[in-house]
Amino acid sequence: MYKNILTESFTTTFQTAPFSKIATTDFLPAFKLGIKNAKAEIDTIVNNPEAPTFENTIEALDFSGEQLDRISSIFFNLNSAETNDEIQKIAQEVSPLLSDFGNDITLNLDLFQRVKAVYNDKVNLQLNIEQETLLDKKYKSFSRNGANLAEDKKQELRAIDKELSKLKLQFGENVLAETNKFEMLITNEADLAGLPEGAKEAAKQLAESKEKEGWLITLDYPSYIPFMTYADNRELREKLSLAGGSKAFHNDDLDNQNNVLQIATLRFKRANLLGYKTHAHFVLEERMAKTPEKVNSFLNELLEKAKPAANLEYTNLENFAKDLDGIDTLQKWDSGYYSEKLKQKLFNLDDEQLKPYFKLENVIEGAFTIAEKLFGLQFEEIKTIDTYHEEVLTYKVKDENGELVSIFYADFFPRKGKRNGAWMTSYKPQSIKNGVNDRPHVSIVCNFTKPTKSKPSLLTFNEVTTLFHEFGHALHGMLANTTYPSLSGTSVFWDFVELPSQVLENWCYEKEALELFAKHYETGEVIPMELVEKIKESATFHEGMQTMRQISFGLLDMSWHAQDPTAIKSVKAHENASFGDTQLFPDVAENCMSTAFSHIFQGGYSSGYYSYKWAEVLDADAFEYFKEAGIFNKTVATKFKDHVLSQGGTENPMSLYKRFRGQEPKPEALLKRAGLIPNE
Repeated sequence: MYKNILTESFTTTFQTAPFSKIATTDFLPAFKLGIKNAKAEIDTIVNNPEAPTFENTIEALDFSGEQLDRISSIFFNLNSAETNDEIQKIAQEVSPLLSDFGNDITLNLDLFQRVKAVYNDKVNLQLNIEQETLLDKKYKSFSRNGANLAEDKKQELRAIDKELSKLKLQFGENVLAETNKFEMLITNEADLAGLPEGAKEAAKQLAESKEKEGWLITLDYPSYIPFMTYADNRELREKLSLAGGSKAFHNDDLDNQNNVLQIATLRFKRANLLGYKTHAHFVLEERMAKTPEKVNSFLNELLEKAKPAANLEYTNLENFAKDLDGIDTLQKWDSGYYSEKLKQKLFNLDDEQLKPYFKLENVIEGAFTIAEKLFGLQFEEIKTIDTYHEEVLTYKVKDENGELVSIFYADFFPRKGKRNGAWMTSYKPQSIKNGVNDRPHVSIVCNFTKPTKSKPSLLTFNEVTTLFHEFGHALHGMLANTTYPSLSGTSVFWDFVELPSQVLENWCYEKEALELFAKHYETGEVIPMELVEKIKESATFHEGMQTMRQISFGLLDMSWHAQDPTAIKSVKAHENASFGDTQLFPDVAENCMSTAFSHIFQGGYSSGYYSYKWAEVLDADAFEYFKEAGIFNKTVATKFKDHVLSQGGTENPMSLYKRFRGQEPKPEALLKRAGLIPNE
């Protein structure tokens, strides 16, 4: 008799997901059974004849639905990292079911009454801080999702949630399809002038893999970025830039304009239904920033500091391009190219000089060594753990006593079924139940430069910092040490979640850290100190323009979500109005950011894109503390582990940060690091 492996307890070592044994056809029946079993667990809580207590209601609720959560994490991670038409079709079918199930819980009046009874009695319960946080979170998960609404309004909410889940999926599928669809085949080698040998070889190999003659350039970052940075052919840079900037903006089957308008409008209606002025007001209630006014004020304050620097950098770049090549009007497709040329001139430094020192395997080893020096972790590669693709690496992570900390998956190269970008995710959360500390399974997924026939994977410096960034998120997940799964690891306020990731990037600029892993892939020579100095000197190169760019994305996010979007008819016109104060380059009519802005329209960053800059303030302030004591200072590292990384969302993040740092963060550290104010 056939058994659906997804509905069984996994018997693999460490209970890892048995990917090779999962058939795509297993998912839909597994989801249906998972939902049925989770509903039964909820019924048990609701029908408990005993009076509601923290244990039999709040705690029971947090540990319910474990099977369904596991199936969901496996499925949706595959949909991001190794998808196909079949998986996407199942996602469209499953998402409304999950949306309905979520509403079955939050709109269950009897369940809410039990939660409310415990919540109303909390002053008498003598709960610890983690229990208090969980109780507050559970109560709000009902009150913020319609539990107090009249029945007709609850039905309206259900309909909105169902529609939103489908629209967000469709948005993401369109972006992936557009990314995969575009190919620029170059048959004349002269058109590759300026492109580094490694990039040319990769383009040649890609063409061969598709049985084409010549060199193939795509919208995957390891193909796109080198071409935009180094290719001398301005017309081809323009062609590639227009393809990248116009994803899902072609008025065809893959167009996302209507999806954007519908998602923004439905989020607004949903927020109104729940008694909030806008979607941003709803979201930010559960963030460190608290209000849209605070976010806009924060972004505009940064803009005020960054704009003079950005304008000056832009003018200098414009003059440089004019002097060098007679360029009258600097366009977006000129930015990366002339920035790189100017950087080379000012610092005598380019990525091609650095790449030989950043062989992927060495950088991974470097990240592991730094984690060992700071937090006492040891990484052991294990080849017996089942994976969803042969390129995925797997590790057993142990502490200083040899105890299991986590299982770690790493997936580094672009593929047809993988969406662009880089992210950290989890296949199993950490929690403590019946005295057993169940350890997490954590994964990072990236799209880095692939090895070629003649060279290993040699990373750009930007890819190095990306690896450290995602590894920082992974450490947050791995070192989790909380009782409840919903408060574990990266389950924190979204404007706090980027602190561990962004703070770890700082080690990439430090001599002591670079010496551990930046070694020439052929000679083994440690990166010369003059290059390290140049990396540090150039770290603030065009920081004004980069800051403006990030601020513009944050303001665009708020423009969609912190006001009534129902009157917006044109996505492009709205976007242009939002970019007004931050625009440096001339507008490109064919481009639209919103139609491919997956962070806010598919991912979880709606009303939260400002978090990157917010967390930069935290990370600059935190790293200043490390630098004062020494970047491998064990005392500071242990405080960071004990008060930030291991605590997840167990209490207010500012309380956790102050316990680590001894004070609230000061923005001066960021502004100094960015070179936007003098560093006395």
